[in-house]
Amino acid sequence: MDHTKSMPSVRRLDLQYIVMQAAYWAMFAGICAYQAALLQERGFSNSDVGLLIAVRCLAGIVCQPLLGGFADRHPGIPLKHIVSASLALSLVVGLLFTAVPMGMAGTVAVFVILGGFEISAYPLMDAMAIQFINAGVPIRYSLGRGIGSMAYALTCVVLGLQVARWGVESTLITHAGLVVLVIALVCTYPAFHAAPAPAGAPAEKPHSVWYLLRSNPRFTLMLAAILLGLTACLPMSNFLVNVIESRGGTSADLGLALFVMAGFEMPTAFFFQKLLRRLGSGRLILISMIFTTLKAAALFFAFNMLGVMLAQPLQMLGYGLFTPASVFFVNESVPEADRVRGQTVMMVASNGMGGMLGSYISGRALDIGSALPVGGANLMLLCCIALGGASVALALLALKVNGKK
Repeated sequence: MDHTKSMPSVRRLDLQYIVMQAAYWAMFAGICAYQAALLQERGFSNSDVGLLIAVRCLAGIVCQPLLGGFADRHPGIPLKHIVSASLALSLVVGLLFTAVPMGMAGTVAVFVILGGFEISAYPLMDAMAIQFINAGVPIRYSLGRGIGSMAYALTCVVLGLQVARWGVESTLITHAGLVVLVIALVCTYPAFHAAPAPAGAPAEKPHSVWYLLRSNPRFTLMLAAILLGLTACLPMSNFLVNVIESRGGTSADLGLALFVMAGFEMPTAFFFQKLLRRLGSGRLILISMIFTTLKAAALFFAFNMLGVMLAQPLQMLGYGLFTPASVFFVNESVPEADRVRGQTVMMVASNGMGGMLGSYISGRALDIGSALPVGGANLMLLCCIALGGASVALALLALKVNGKK
């Protein structure tokens, strides 16, 4: 508490951050849950869809370090101003995409903006809370992330009903409304004000991304594990509609399947802190990679929609565990001056590069596999199993490098 001035109400900081998490993940569902179905309806092939989603993730890869570095170099600018400006730009472009029919070139441009600024907003929102947590404020981060998962789940159900009644294009309107809500919540969140450094004490300057990677082999190896793990994980939601259709379901079943998947991330919020104290953030990431691989295997061996639904609870110890564990892993692994940049690097390796590679590989596997006896969805899931197994091996190696935390 002594590190801040005019500290806002702890209750307000905690509750508003939880609501902000819920709104962000509802917004994320608005654009991601039905993006494959939307693009397919607009006439794009599976390979095109994979490429477009990969472009969206690549834009996040490029933009996140730039925004994170800008935030580190300009600590006087509140993070909430950077986040709200990023989301405002994505709102304008999203509305344009809704109103104006576009071919491949226009859609690529739109996905570059949406990916670059919406994906990049999340690690900065995390940092908004971590600043207060590091100053001693008891913000319940893992609970907020769990409620965010439930908001994603509920939004998927609503979107499923919405698509059945008004068509998949209507999801873009819902997305735009949720962007406005997130901007309002971010703008009204109290800004963090750090106390000035003691007289004569040199301020620690942030380091480059390459310095962080060179100087911390454990951190670098874990990032490589996470890259492979999320390359395996994200296609199981981005292309879940293809898995469902291959098991006899329809796109109308997607909302319910996504609800079950995201809903099982919620329980993680209640036991995460206990697991963190007992096992440490690094081991929790390893566990999440193991369960990601198990989920890919469970979907591969599912023969009908019941099997698809029964595989979704594995999300609880897969992606549901990964997100809070990765935030605490960065906070424990990098110098204080580099924590904002560290969160952006983590997001680049996970949802950025993992999403980009996973989307491209999966789009190609779906098209290539459609001409093979195994089928497109099964070929995609085999790729996920292989990548997940490699991520487990790298995570084990990372834990052996220097310490066990």
